[in-house]
Amino acid sequence: MPALLLYTLYFLLGYTLLTFLLYSLSALRILPLASFPARCLAAYASLLLCATYGVLVSLLLRPLGKHRLAQHLTARAFNFLMALTTNVRFVIVSGESYLSASRPCVIVGNHQSELDVLLLARIFPPYCSVTAKASLRRIPVLGWFMALSGTVFIDRGNSTSARAAFSGAVQEMLEHRQSVFIFPEGTRSYARGPELGMFKKGAFHLAVQAQVDV
Repeated sequence: MPALLLYTLYFLLGYTLLTFLLYSLSALRILPLASFPARCLAAYASLLLCATYGVLVSLLLRPLGKHRLAQHLTARAFNFLMALTTNVRFVIVSGESYLSASRPCVIVGNHQSELDVLLLARIFPPYCSVTAKASLRRIPVLGWFMALSGTVFIDRGNSTSARAAFSGAVQEMLEHRQSVFIFPEGTRSYARGPELGMFKKGAFHLAVQAQVDV
């Protein structure tokens, strides 16, 4: 056990030094493009730290019956930490008031790239849960946080399981006024412009079953 802890500390130290070195090479104009891998490393570290924070918040709030706030609190922490470590931030120009105008509701958004996670962290309202593919549940720390905080896991290859997950989401929406966020395209489009892919039906079936706004 002490050896494992020592190796973990070495890894964390090496990870931090490598990130700092890449940022330095970019800042000094020695290797300007080094800022991209530096930001990637910083983003992964931020995600892991915030997922760990999310696990703790979910566990602490659950006895108080407030665990449905965990995703909102973790999203805000991720938004802050990403701005601090990568200097990447989103500015909402207009329309933010619509996110909390009606509750519960189904919130949909296009899924264009990996940065959508950060955008979601910026706009994520209180008392809202995300939907995610079922395989994410098996990822250490991140999956633990998502499961503890009420994520609606969808198994795309099992329609029976998917319907059961949506039925549970409907019950949660009606009993606890919990909104749900869905990427209706189902996967990242990597579109170069402001384009939308084909929408899947899940978000709208959910809204009809719960009789809530989209």
